[in-house]
Amino acid sequence: MPSDSSPRSRPGLILLAWLWVGAPLAYGLYELVRKATQLFTG
Repeated sequence: MPSDSSPRSRPGLILLAWLWVGAPLAYGLYELVRKATQLFTG
């Protein structure tokens, strides 16, 4: 009796997880570049 125990791909959940992590990461990188530019350019 073969059983399909592999989890199904859930594109919506995967997208939500990427946004959950990616949005704050992108904002943090944006702020880092903005403040580093201010620091080095005066």
